[in-house]
Amino acid sequence: MATAPRPRTTTRDPEELARRLTAWLGTRLPGAKATGVTVPATNGMSSETLLFDLEHPEAPFGGCALRLAADPSAYTVFPEYDMARQYRTLRLVAERTDVPVPRVLWLEEDPGPLGAPFFVMERVAGRVPPDVMPYTYEGSWLYGASDGEREHLEAATVALLARLHDQVPLAEAQFLAGTGAGDALRRHVTAQRAYYAWVIDGLPRSPLIEAAFDRLEELWPREAGEPVLSWGDARIGNIVYDGFEPVAVLDWEMAALAPREVDLGWIIFLHRFFHDLTVASGQRGLPDFLRRDRVEARYARLTGHTPRDMDFHTLYAALRHAIVMLRVAYRQAHFGEVAVPADPDTLILHHDSLRAMVQGVYWMR
Repeated sequence: MATAPRPRTTTRDPEELARRLTAWLGTRLPGAKATGVTVPATNGMSSETLLFDLEHPEAPFGGCALRLAADPSAYTVFPEYDMARQYRTLRLVAERTDVPVPRVLWLEEDPGPLGAPFFVMERVAGRVPPDVMPYTYEGSWLYGASDGEREHLEAATVALLARLHDQVPLAEAQFLAGTGAGDALRRHVTAQRAYYAWVIDGLPRSPLIEAAFDRLEELWPREAGEPVLSWGDARIGNIVYDGFEPVAVLDWEMAALAPREVDLGWIIFLHRFFHDLTVASGQRGLPDFLRRDRVEARYARLTGHTPRDMDFHTLYAALRHAIVMLRVAYRQAHFGEVAVPADPDTLILHHDSLRAMVQGVYWMR
């Protein structure tokens, strides 16, 4: 991580975006002006975020954030960016749960104003556990916290996930149901197979990812369980915290209907992903934070649902993350930032961990 080039996160001109944003705001709120428009250095490689202050002589808005679909000409990370779906998900969560999400203000489905669809929401003050360098590294605010403070953050985060799963009426979330045959879990995995096929179209295949898909079938749950609204990208790096309390849940582009364990597997694995990288760099990491056994037990106490088939679901999380990482690496190769090696599996940062999961030995370490 210390030597690999950081992948570019945008191909757009921030000044041009600011000019066009101000023009668009005038059509929604005459007299409004966008000032202080910035593209965060931590911007993701999927949908892009713009931060700005909304000034209006009569409306008390203040800080806003804009989520803009990826530039379709910039070798996108995902094949589709449905901003209306994300907007609708945020509204549903806000209206039907006590899970904190930013208040959404406007949806623009016409790509004309900024070159792609987008929505605008209020900006929530706070801090987010960083990805670069990861919060598991010495020097991050979360690493420097006390054991009790991290315990509070973990408990509040798992409780947030439990409330999301328990409170959203399934009938109102049907727009998130996938297409195809089978139950929600089968449709979810089928969609991931289609995503992988899209990633490798015309490019080297990943034997490791394909072995992981095969292993999934061997571990397939006898009962998948009833689906819930699954956040999809359930991790602390997508939460704004005030101190150690969650105040805003972000990034809903991977939301779907799926068993509860899909989110649980993701939050457990993504922490281990960052922890493993930290240990590999010679640091201690955070081995006692978001531990699998503790997350599962806490979730069971809160919901009455004991997580099951978690070897399957943590493997599935590692597999899904591997496909995203492979696409990001091929995107870097497209822009000339890296060369594609003879073994494409080495493009997956956690290839050793994924291989150990396929072999059934990872959680024995």
